[in-house]
Amino acid sequence: MASILVLGSMWGDEGKAKIVDYLASSADYVVRFQGGSNAGHTIVSGGKKYVLHTIPSGILYPQTKCLIGAGVLIDPPAVIEEIKTLEQAGINFKNRLLIDLRAGIVLPLHKQIDLEIETKRRGMQIGTTLKGIGPAYSDLTARFGIRMEDLANPISLRDRIKQLYGYHHIGIGKQDLDILVEKLQKDWKYLKKYVGDVEILLNNIAVKEEKTILFEGAQGTLLDLTFGTYPFVTSSRVMTDGVGIGTGFSARRLNKVLGVYKAYATRVGIGPFPTEMICADTVDYIRKIGNEYGSTTGRPRRIGWFDAVAGKFSARINALDNAVLTCLDVLTGIEELKICTGYKYEGKIHCSLDLNELQLILSEPVYETFDGWDTDISNCKNINKLPLTARLYIKAIEDHIQTPISLVSVGKERHQTIEIKPL
Repeated sequence: MASILVLGSMWGDEGKAKIVDYLASSADYVVRFQGGSNAGHTIVSGGKKYVLHTIPSGILYPQTKCLIGAGVLIDPPAVIEEIKTLEQAGINFKNRLLIDLRAGIVLPLHKQIDLEIETKRRGMQIGTTLKGIGPAYSDLTARFGIRMEDLANPISLRDRIKQLYGYHHIGIGKQDLDILVEKLQKDWKYLKKYVGDVEILLNNIAVKEEKTILFEGAQGTLLDLTFGTYPFVTSSRVMTDGVGIGTGFSARRLNKVLGVYKAYATRVGIGPFPTEMICADTVDYIRKIGNEYGSTTGRPRRIGWFDAVAGKFSARINALDNAVLTCLDVLTGIEELKICTGYKYEGKIHCSLDLNELQLILSEPVYETFDGWDTDISNCKNINKLPLTARLYIKAIEDHIQTPISLVSVGKERHQTIEIKPL
């Protein structure tokens, strides 16, 4: 049995889906363990673009089974729409999708609360996707949440919904309650064939049959609820240890952990971003070439130079075995590249992520500069075919994050991937 985790090492949008898709050709199972429809995973295959939000990225391989763990939030209408859209694109779901019965449910109430909370922050907005993810996780923590298994019993479901609304001091009339329960029952009728026990499948069946399991993270480490740039973080555990929390398959069983980094940095929404670029021309160039817009929200991503301080921190707390570098091709044509090696705050240079939110905002990045390249690298199949300046840039990132880089992506398609070291 082989079990591999692919997770985002920065602020998300690192290109995890492409890497999962690339590795999934030899995987028996691809497993999501956290997040929900706030994730946006984009895959380009055969010239076609697929944008996934809750369905794991292995779905494009007919032999691969996709599992959604208990730590993932399910927005029933959104998941149903995603399944139907993929089926229309020729993807077969029969006996290929399993949603854990313990997975939490996102209700319209959660989206309403999400919007109200974000509006009330008045200048301190988190930049949430407004998908109701944070409030739904909060309700589960408060033990008022609704889970997939609750949809099977309409009588107890009604009581649980009334309790949930009461917990939020929001009234719900009988007619509105009837409509909501009826809608959830309709969603359950569609989804119940996909619901089961992911923990048992992974620990009993997959392990005993020595299957290959590929775990797919959503968001990125620097958005982790505890270790991210708090409070501008997501509402789930994004790190390596989140695998056990979200699936019941202990992280101790993982054979390899791969951290995905972009060759530059991006961030969607509000929050400290020490290496954010100030040159509008470079920002516009990278955003255009890299199509740097949020897959879920469509918002333009903020663009920055590679942050090796944050990158090293992420590699350390995730105990990465290897790193993956994506979007190297996007930097083609930029004359000078930079890597941040420290943050200067009040005259002192910090080489670790030990500054708080305000200090990070007020700090000044310390850079190493590198020559860029003009040669098109999108068809390179071997690391030695890359320009020397590109190889030096890769080596510098590898040295700074103290993690060997095994894969380099030089384009959106599966085949535009260079294997540097065997995984």
